[in-house]
Amino acid sequence: QVQLVESGGGLVQAGGSLRLSCAASGRTFSSYAMGWFRQAPGKEREFVAAISWSGGNTYYGDSVKGRFTISRDNAKNTVYLQMNSLKPEDTAVYYCAADARPHMEVVNTWYYWGQGTQVTVSS
Repeated sequence: QVQLVESGGGLVQAGGSLRLSCAASGRTFSSYAMGWFRQAPGKEREFVAAISWSGGNTYYGDSVKGRFTISRDNAKNTVYLQMNSLKPEDTAVYYCAADARPHMEVVNTWYYWGQGTQVTVSS
């Protein structure tokens, strides 16, 4: 079992920045790929970013490329999402996910999920 707890969400003005954190506990963190997804009201859950178990490979959704950066610290069992140049359309609940062998951009291939943290970007 893997438990995931997100933090760092909040209210920010357009153009601002936030850093989300996801702390993992349970089975060996470093053997899992980690991902961030988001879900806005009335919309499907959307892929945001993912990182391989080693941190050597990263993947981003088209809408966040160049603005968001995913990273991980395996010594701290934590994955981060640095979000810059935030836009109102980035407003959503952001979820952390973990899986040993996911198809990175495919939501239903990720097994473990956190409870989510709200990010609201005002215009």
